[in-house]
Amino acid sequence: MRWDHLTEEPGDGRRTTGPAALFGADAVVTRTFDTPEFRGITFHEVRARSIVNRVPGASRMPFEWTVNPYRGCSHACVYCFARKTHSYLDLDTGLGFDSQIVVKVNAPELLRRELGARRWTGAHIAMGTNVDCYQRAEGRYRLMPGIIEALRDRANPFSILTKGTLILRDLPLLRQAAEVTDVGVSVSAGFTDAALWRTVEPGTPSPSARLGAVRALTDAGIECGVLMAPVVPFLGDAPEQLRDTVRAVAASGATSVTPLVLHLRPGAREWFLSWLAGHHPHLVGRYERMYAGGSYAPTWYQRQITRQVHELAAEFGIGPNGPGAARRIVTPERPCEPPAGHVRGEATQLTLL
Repeated sequence: MRWDHLTEEPGDGRRTTGPAALFGADAVVTRTFDTPEFRGITFHEVRARSIVNRVPGASRMPFEWTVNPYRGCSHACVYCFARKTHSYLDLDTGLGFDSQIVVKVNAPELLRRELGARRWTGAHIAMGTNVDCYQRAEGRYRLMPGIIEALRDRANPFSILTKGTLILRDLPLLRQAAEVTDVGVSVSAGFTDAALWRTVEPGTPSPSARLGAVRALTDAGIECGVLMAPVVPFLGDAPEQLRDTVRAVAASGATSVTPLVLHLRPGAREWFLSWLAGHHPHLVGRYERMYAGGSYAPTWYQRQITRQVHELAAEFGIGPNGPGAARRIVTPERPCEPPAGHVRGEATQLTLL
């Protein structure tokens, strides 16, 4: 691991380290909890040096900054593109990504400090674009309330993408934030097929539960879109599957639906193809041919899925998201610089697309 010289601390069940490469000089504390929801999961509690990370310049995403209070994700989605990030810590990108969770325990206080820095210009901050900030660990560590409060108090625009229904816990805070700034919420649900969900997203709430969260958010006045991701070739892309999913999205009250075909980056590609060989060996050759050109499915296929979903969205009456009328704090125009405490050379944020 990138924090070397890991040793046992006798008597209290914890292990601590010396200075860590990606985190502060404080000790890294490793914990396990003998409860059903956390059985088999190890948490590495760290004090991060910075929490607002710049998105790489080549990204297609419409934002520059992200906040990720966790590394690794117990959602255990076999296709997760963020798996590669665990290799930066010398952690396994397969089972290790699912069960070795890094928790930035100082995220709320650090974010509040970085948002208050003179150089910070109030740019949009995206959350959930790397690993899910409402994964099961959040139920114990409760980092998101402090993060949302910090953003609310600075009227800093932000967005959240999640597969976690735990976001409903923070609905009052989201409503407060939406009164003073732009708040965007999207829920990820690529399909409604229960059998597919149980095998490719085993640690997530069910698609129906996620769409139930969309309904609760929209009923509370928080506009919520659905990222229909991933559309899984040959397993979740049949016309009747796409129709069932878009119909369910429309019934949830979502303001928009955006399809995204499965992409397989290094780290995720190997893990997904291993899973595919065990569950659907007859599809391995088709996947190797479809993704022979790289991480993305062929353009013609992506366009075909997008066209089908857009046609279904029009049929079921899902409209586009419109800009809100939230207030903003006006700040002077300045060049966008890294926030206070940002460590140059730290691993960059992976993009969603």
